[in-house]
Amino acid sequence: MLIVKSELEAAQRVVNHVQDGGTLEVSVPILGEHAANAASVSVDPVWRLAEFIPWAGDNLRGVRLAAEALDVVSNRIGQPALEAMSSDSGESIIARVLPLLQDSTDDVVRIAEGIADVKDAGTLIPPVQTGVNLVDSVMSVAAPAFEYGPELLGANGARNYLLVFQNNAESVGLGGSAASQTLMSADAGNLQIVNQASSADFTEFVPVDVDVDQSALDLYNEYLIHHVNTSPSRPDFPTMAEIVTKFWQRDISDDRIDGVASIDPIALGYILEATGPIQLTTGDVMTSQNAAQLLLSDVYSRFDSVTDPAAADEFFASVAEQVFTKVSAGDFDIQSMLWAIRHGIEGGNILFHSQNEDVQKQIADEKVAGILPKDNDEQTTLGVFFRDESASKIDYYMKSNIDVTQTCQADASTFEVRTTLHLDIDQATADALPQYVKSQTDGTRFHTQVYVYGPPGTTVESVAVEGEEVTLRRDDVVDLGRPVAWFTTVLDPSELATVTATFSGEGEFGPLALRSTPMVQATTGALTACG
Repeated sequence: MLIVKSELEAAQRVVNHVQDGGTLEVSVPILGEHAANAASVSVDPVWRLAEFIPWAGDNLRGVRLAAEALDVVSNRIGQPALEAMSSDSGESIIARVLPLLQDSTDDVVRIAEGIADVKDAGTLIPPVQTGVNLVDSVMSVAAPAFEYGPELLGANGARNYLLVFQNNAESVGLGGSAASQTLMSADAGNLQIVNQASSADFTEFVPVDVDVDQSALDLYNEYLIHHVNTSPSRPDFPTMAEIVTKFWQRDISDDRIDGVASIDPIALGYILEATGPIQLTTGDVMTSQNAAQLLLSDVYSRFDSVTDPAAADEFFASVAEQVFTKVSAGDFDIQSMLWAIRHGIEGGNILFHSQNEDVQKQIADEKVAGILPKDNDEQTTLGVFFRDESASKIDYYMKSNIDVTQTCQADASTFEVRTTLHLDIDQATADALPQYVKSQTDGTRFHTQVYVYGPPGTTVESVAVEGEEVTLRRDDVVDLGRPVAWFTTVLDPSELATVTATFSGEGEFGPLALRSTPMVQATTGALTACG
């Protein structure tokens, strides 16, 4: 037991070293050695027999499973994966790693189930409980990834995915205008671009044949289903995924779509931290520092998208293709890439919906699914979402602040959500903007819809507005099982507008959380819980 404890503690120090910036290439072999020594107890008959001893057995089992988890991750997957990634086989990095996922799936699932079982035994001593909880947090995520990852990557036949590029310069609900789309295929881990389309390729003002709740149409009108650009309006990614799929199959090609993914320039900036700078065909060097500015601002100064929209579309398509080529070839730092994906998901900049019911069920409660929680058990999640109604790209300059304050009574709570928009650009600078960035509907005035979603089980108690031209549109709609307060703000350059919605309800509420439209300028604010 002391030997195993020593090896696991040594392994933990290696993990800490990696988290502090140590390289995987150096750390994984060392981790593997300690993990293998600790996991040797899995074949020790005396140890396995002792696991049947009341009270002590659960602790021994927890230690053994933790050691096995480290051994599988480092020796069965980690080291072989690093070797495969550095090989010159000519295959894509995913195709090289895919067999490792398939070969390790059964063990990963078995260990994850065992860890989950022993974690709740109630007999673990504190040091073992801490270690088991840590391993469970990793294995509970890894098991579904190993179980369904090969299927998603085309291990059982080619799969098609629609990748939607959301443009945050024109804020729309889940992110931004969904004008640029790419169809990708995955076949035995080999990825390739099949087709690309922009907004000019889709028919407008003809609704796609999709069943959408009336509450969504009450809030977002027919634009939700007859303009592909505004398909992200409703803060529910399954809704968006169904709409863009129907648009693609109607207007572009009747392809089978196995899943829909979404990414924006903010997430692309994170990914460039892993890939390093990318040389574009235009001669630009795109980096993690300039990606957002290049894609959300400079492009409109360089190309006149009013008279020649195809030029900007071709630029976006070229960027997507070059980034895809570098990522699919494995030309990136894996630690930085894992950080980029995790950070992108956390910020709502990366979303995914699968047509595979088992996969979708696994991810439905994760942020990547883009689904607002249906209850307040784990967290009390409120939402604030924006939609630019000016047909502009002005949100590159828009600042937002959201403050949520909870007030508690004995068996009830109220939640005040105060949202401020600030068009942080002066009139002279606004006048000099490219025509495509300016308001296409109201001169120099910019219209933004604000949708505030309260917690499930609450109702709208009150609303308030501040600003030159701010109005409440509706506060009687329930969408996605939540009360919604809908406001319109009209801003001239440098102006501010504030809307406040207060919700109240009885019962227990979990810790406060907020979902909001990912803005180019990161939203500020605070969550203040009672007690």
